[in-house]
Amino acid sequence: MNIGDVAEASGLPAKTIRYYEDIGLVRPKRGQNGYRAFSEADVHKLAFLSRARSLGFSIEDCRSLISLYEDRDRASADVRNIASDHLDRITSKIAELQSLRRTLETLIHRCHGDDRPDCPILDDLSGSEATQ
Repeated sequence: MNIGDVAEASGLPAKTIRYYEDIGLVRPKRGQNGYRAFSEADVHKLAFLSRARSLGFSIEDCRSLISLYEDRDRASADVRNIASDHLDRITSKIAELQSLRRTLETLIHRCHGDDRPDCPILDDLSGSEATQ
């Protein structure tokens, strides 16, 4: 299959597929004309990568997951550890975002939002003490 067919079958843009090839996540064969010749296994691997990336796994996590997927002697504990580490990062990011939300809600609540020039939001962003 050519890259257009693979892009359609995997749901990934051709540019992403080329990038994954550049970084060694997929290695399609090349015909005598130099064109990529993707196999069904390549399409399956790209769909796997697409799903993993949609779950937020990093490229390095994807590299490890693909390696484990292809290793029939793998320990599922290794896969679980990668997923657990990723979940920990997600949980941490959610806590960080919730803190940002609380801070912004407080600043917005403190701002009068009228025609006066004083603004607690700008004061906070500049590091100034709010004058209220």
